[in-house]
Amino acid sequence: MNVAQESRRCLQAPLVLALCMLVTNGPTAIAGSPNVHVNQSQDRPCVLVMMADNWAWPHASALGDSVVRTPTFDHLASNGVVFDNAFCLCPSCAPARAAFLTGQTIHRLDDAANLHGRFPAEIEVFPEALEKAGYHVGFSGKGWAPGRIEESGRTRNPAGEEYANAEAFLNALPSDQPFFYWYSSRNPHIPWQDGEQMKAEMNQKDVRVPQYLPDVPLVRDNICDYLCEVQLFDQECAQILEQFERAGRLSNTLVIMTGDNGWQMPHGLAHIYDAGTRVPLVMSWPGKIEEGIRAQDFVNFDDFAPTFMELAGLKPGDQCTGHSLLPAMQQDPHRQVRDYVFLSRERHANVRRGDRSYPVRALRTRDFLFVRNFEPELWPAGDPEVYHSVGDYGDVDFTWTKQFILQHQHEPAIRPFFTMNFSKRPSEELYDLRIDPDQTINVIDQPDLSDVRRQLSGRLEEWMNQTADPRSRNPHDNRWDKAPYYGGKANNNQIPKKRPRD
Repeated sequence: MNVAQESRRCLQAPLVLALCMLVTNGPTAIAGSPNVHVNQSQDRPCVLVMMADNWAWPHASALGDSVVRTPTFDHLASNGVVFDNAFCLCPSCAPARAAFLTGQTIHRLDDAANLHGRFPAEIEVFPEALEKAGYHVGFSGKGWAPGRIEESGRTRNPAGEEYANAEAFLNALPSDQPFFYWYSSRNPHIPWQDGEQMKAEMNQKDVRVPQYLPDVPLVRDNICDYLCEVQLFDQECAQILEQFERAGRLSNTLVIMTGDNGWQMPHGLAHIYDAGTRVPLVMSWPGKIEEGIRAQDFVNFDDFAPTFMELAGLKPGDQCTGHSLLPAMQQDPHRQVRDYVFLSRERHANVRRGDRSYPVRALRTRDFLFVRNFEPELWPAGDPEVYHSVGDYGDVDFTWTKQFILQHQHEPAIRPFFTMNFSKRPSEELYDLRIDPDQTINVIDQPDLSDVRRQLSGRLEEWMNQTADPRSRNPHDNRWDKAPYYGGKANNNQIPKKRPRD
């Protein structure tokens, strides 16, 4: 019996002007109770998802970043609900997207818990359910990736039918059919080489350098490289919204703008901290949900599939570990506001001898992040010398910031940043977000937090048991180490040709 089968058994429970056209007659609640029933007619709501590739919270002007300019996100925020506590469940592209598509946490998805792996055909995905219910479904861009579709027993991407762009999708969309469309951008994925004109307009003195990175001119310059591509993604979303508006397909459409996981700086992508797991998220549905709301409900990526299923009038399957976001979207006063999420990771890149994963489970609450590292003898950032893919410390992607820290690691001022981002970690970590929002000081052994440690550890173990996590029975389960890895070998083409400013 594989993990997916066992889980089903065990769990039963362009233009700103164009954007302004989205605004309709003021807010009303979603029809019905929090358990919304949507009729099966052609007026069922449509869904448009616009997802960035490695966009971390809070890098949007509506979220308080004073350097980046994101008018599309900001407009949707003023006409919808911003979720200040949205998490991607896993800080790795393909697994996070698998959780998005299935409504399940990654340890229930077999090989799909890994990057550059397979997505088993027997695992249910919401795009197929929506198609069977009469929706026109498609995506453009990345979709579920990176991974090997043909090795999964599937004939197409789990995200549905692939279209060259939004225009092609709209040309194929019958006028009387509800739709789900996922625009999956490649921005702001490295290499951050676009947007030089935008960069010239940024004031590097206003850049916030997080505590896990050295505050030097090169790092500030590198952050601006990334922010330029965030702005490019925002422009892409404006153009897509304009296309759907011209086609007359926004009047009953839930619009979502988010990122798939955190940024590719050290401490980010592939790592369980907020820099790798916390993402911007806004939802806008004019006339159906309240406007200008900052929701504090905690959201995880396995919540999307049950939300879309419920919108289509379908009952989410018992295999889902997530919960519908409709009550939170409409700010229903009787809803139970969730104030935590569970996070996971298995193998990101193949960067450790023996094809080893770096398995982690974590619990993030409002005040604390509790982390359990199952193999603390391994290097969390990957082996110091290249093993198979990416490069040295390959679970931190190449940026000029990474290069700077590695080159200056023996200097007293930089050594703490090297230790924080590249050294081995203990079996448990605890971060007090009330005084350490960037999660840089492990307080796991602090006596006055012993009760917190015990409580969070117990809650994590209970969740692992409830969701049939193989590591709840065998913490050293090596099934994900044995899974095929289809990513390429390390090569110099991953290093950008452009040099940073001095």
